[in-house]
Amino acid sequence: MIPDELRPVVPAGELTLHGRVLPASNATFVGEVDGVRVVYKPIAGERPLWDFPDGTLAAREVGAYAVSEALGWDIVPTTVLRDGPHGPGMVQLWRDEVDDQSPVDIVGEGEVPDGFRHVFDGLDAHDQPVSLVHEDSPQLRRMALFDVVVNNADRKGGHVLPMADGHRHGVDHGLTFHVEHKLRTVLWGFVGEPITDEEAEGLHRLSSALDGELGATLADLLTHDEVVVTARRLRRLLSDGTFPPPATSAYPVIPWPPF
Repeated sequence: MIPDELRPVVPAGELTLHGRVLPASNATFVGEVDGVRVVYKPIAGERPLWDFPDGTLAAREVGAYAVSEALGWDIVPTTVLRDGPHGPGMVQLWRDEVDDQSPVDIVGEGEVPDGFRHVFDGLDAHDQPVSLVHEDSPQLRRMALFDVVVNNADRKGGHVLPMADGHRHGVDHGLTFHVEHKLRTVLWGFVGEPITDEEAEGLHRLSSALDGELGATLADLLTHDEVVVTARRLRRLLSDGTFPPPATSAYPVIPWPPF
């Protein structure tokens, strides 16, 4: 968890930029707020999309953080809406990932390592057969459930950040909360498995929060229908009690590229 003394720094301090993250679909900068490293995505730098309203991605990132906090799973780093050098935008606490861990990986076809789940087979850039795999871990189970609730349309492998202590953070949640089903993720390895009592406890905690403070927070960030459908997805998930399968439609269920 983020130390309490750092939480006020992100929204309150002066934001200084050090560079731009390339390549990125939307304008993304690395900077610092009072000595704390952050990521800044100004609303003015959001690329228009055909299926998401213009200028809403930053608010969706903040909404995803609010859901993460209500779950109590510390998936999304501290994220706020605030002003910056290029206008209002999303500012998120930077998390230093480690290089020697790969929660989501590409391996030779069928060569699934111990402790990993197989997701799908395909061809790499050299037309060699490969398999996409991800960790079989409590951290990725929770992230997969989180993605179902927020309807994450862009859970790429690179959006899963491995921490040195084994924790995993999820980032880049601008494509979330759509009223239409848009779940695109590389974390399909748990499909059909029962939700554990501990996981259900977090989901029930989220349900209670949606009826109170979290619901009010999301109402300021999303449309009324988006909040209503989020609660509906959560109720369905709890009622079914299992990790849902991909939608049976022509809509892609894996983001492209997957990394």
